[in-house]
Amino acid sequence: MKEIGESLKEARENIGLSLEEAAGDLKMTPDQLTEIEEGNLTAFKDVLSLKYFIRDYSKYLGLDYETMIDEFNEYLFDYTSKISLEDIRRAAKKAEANSKKEEKRIASPYTMERKKKIKIPMFVWYIMIVGLILAVFFFVYQQLIVNNDNKNTDNVIATTSLGG
Repeated sequence: MKEIGESLKEARENIGLSLEEAAGDLKMTPDQLTEIEEGNLTAFKDVLSLKYFIRDYSKYLGLDYETMIDEFNEYLFDYTSKISLEDIRRAAKKAEANSKKEEKRIASPYTMERKKKIKIPMFVWYIMIVGLILAVFFFVYQQLIVNNDNKNTDNVIATTSLGG
């Protein structure tokens, strides 16, 4: 990892860029670039983000970024192949304990998992609305018929009791 950092630092200095200029252009902090140039893998929480930082930094400096990524992958393989199974088990237990602690935290609306909502297609909504409108019209129509029949019945009763 130190070799990667040294080649990045050497390329930056040959171009005549300061850490601040490069960091500003890459939207990174100067500390991040310093850690990369010093080969400090432990300064980054996520190895994948470090890989992308190296790729972007290499592209920015005009270096062959694919070669740099290959070197990083080789370094990472060598580094991880030296980890004992006991260390892996301890790390897994620690990660499990940390995940239990995180469950107790209040979830941010940006990080919480949302339940999948059932999506109803638009044509189903249209059919439901048309059905509702038809039901309302049918109800109103039935009320008009009942009221009309009541008036006719009242008229018949009134005429039969008066004249008939």
